[in-house]
Amino acid sequence: MEHNVIDLFAGCGGFSVGFERAGYKITKAVEFDKSIAASYSHNHKRTKMLAEDIRNIADNEHFTNGEADIIIGGPPCQGFSMAGARIREKKAFINDPRNYLFRHYVEIVKIVRPKVFMLENVKGILSKDGGAIFREIVDAFGDPDNFDGDKYYLHYKVCKAVEFGIPQRRERVVMIGVLNNDYNIDDVFSMAKEEILASEPHFFDAVTLRDAISDIPSPTIDGKAQLLECNSAYQSTLRKSDGMITNHIASKHNALAIERMMHVAVGQNWQALNEEIHSVHSGAYGRLDWDLPTMTITTRFDTPAGGRFIHPVENRTLTPREAARVQSFPDSFEFIGNKTSVCKQIGNAVPPKLSFFLAHVVNVILCGRYKI
Repeated sequence: MEHNVIDLFAGCGGFSVGFERAGYKITKAVEFDKSIAASYSHNHKRTKMLAEDIRNIADNEHFTNGEADIIIGGPPCQGFSMAGARIREKKAFINDPRNYLFRHYVEIVKIVRPKVFMLENVKGILSKDGGAIFREIVDAFGDPDNFDGDKYYLHYKVCKAVEFGIPQRRERVVMIGVLNNDYNIDDVFSMAKEEILASEPHFFDAVTLRDAISDIPSPTIDGKAQLLECNSAYQSTLRKSDGMITNHIASKHNALAIERMMHVAVGQNWQALNEEIHSVHSGAYGRLDWDLPTMTITTRFDTPAGGRFIHPVENRTLTPREAARVQSFPDSFEFIGNKTSVCKQIGNAVPPKLSFFLAHVVNVILCGRYKI
């Protein structure tokens, strides 16, 4: 049975890619940034894109009861810093005007009433203000007053990308809400893993940067290139049949940056330089190691001072296609927009391979194959 999915705060669509691969139908997506929304639409032509501020569309005109079984997305929460001071105020977090993004996510869940929803966010949301933020989120979805007597049972898991066969030390928390049914999230995750292993026995194998991008040649002027010989199962799952790639353009580094990169060996960073580098990132001017996963791919992976993003051999940072490979995007996914937008799309995305696993988690829940 094909289940409909709505993707809120969709970005370029990393979350959607994984669910589509698992057989779900993404019927509708919301993305405020119109340039990023265009990139989403370019790669998800069957999905209705609402390139709008969610404040203006969280209503019965744009969403209807029962139109989707699943809602996915990761709403930012700007009001974190004040929640601790107001923790005794009932629903303080959800009523904070700065958290309208989260509040309107709740509003859309109230309207659509999906069987399952997923929230993806930074791991720090669990510990911020002594856990007050997370408790308010749980309370918001678990309050029958918000859902006409219904409620959502919400549990969470910290997902480490490397544990899902992704060559990156990225950690995010995934919160899963199930309508009117409690569940054991550990059992659900275990069953989803067994389900995938039955058809893809190497899905969770460790993957290095070499496994991810060693078939990608040097960058080109127009970003188009023919891949080299395939060297790993990971590459094989992401390559197109014709072996062509796009978005493979190197950043233009100035002479000083190139000179600095020339003096940084594999595994080293700015501390190997005989000068003081002013950067908030401890890994600034860090050179990647072929035989290890990368650190978290951020929106600044094109900048030497932005973290450990220098190519293992060449004196340049990763290209968008290389970063997309680390994020587990298939080569068929073409990022649309200027350099800043493309970097933002890739760095902020949910890795599609993780999303594919989470889609199997949802399948286990919808089939009722879990214990309480």
